Amino acid sequence: MSDAVTDFREIDRWEGGVGWLAHPDETLQRASHALAADGEVWVVDPVDCPGLDDLLAEFGEVAGVVVGLDRHERDAAAVARRHGVSVHLPRPLGGIAGDLDAPVKLVDDELDGTGYRTITVVDNTLWSEVALHDPDSGTLLVPEAVGTAPHYVASGERLGVHPALRLRPPRRVLSGLDPERVLVGHGEGVHDAAAAALDESLRDARRNAPALYAKTLRSFLGV
Repeated sequence: MSDAVTDFREIDRWEGGVGWLAHPDETLQRASHALAADGEVWVVDPVDCPGLDDLLAEFGEVAGVVVGLDRHERDAAAVARRHGVSVHLPRPLGGIAGDLDAPVKLVDDELDGTGYRTITVVDNTLWSEVALHDPDSGTLLVPEAVGTAPHYVASGERLGVHPALRLRPPRRVLSGLDPERVLVGHGEGVHDAAAAALDESLRDARRNAPALYAKTLRSFLGV
């Protein structure tokens, strides 16, 4: 389990799942999610914490754990072993399979009949990321490319593109999805006018980059 925690904060609850911040006060705001499908629950990029299994049980039996970013192993293996399931890796993330102390299953276009389709957001030598999108429920989960934690958003943004992707935002793969909610790996999700927030974040990423970088520098310098 990650560093000991005494309490987690629930976020992003909707009829199809829930999210949580295992360390609510941490700067990075690492968010994890449980996606419900046909009486089962899929745990995405989990940071483990006391009380997690009770939260997951509200949505069904754990069918699998999913990692959506090559840096988000987090506590995926530990949660998978505890529930006797596999860690599911979208195929672009197959290279981290050996780093996980749990059974691994590779995923191609859809997550085991759940309706969640995989979308490769970034795939290069430095960064492999795959989002999950269920068009029927309008749910889009993006592990890293966009977020709402303070280091993601410039003034006026509800959802921001990762600082490292600001100059080349993933517009081609994430534009036009029209989600009802956007769940993210860092921060709380966006549930109100989510499609507009996503489109604006992609459209304005480059233009707002200087303001975000200046904000980050001021925070680092404590001014």
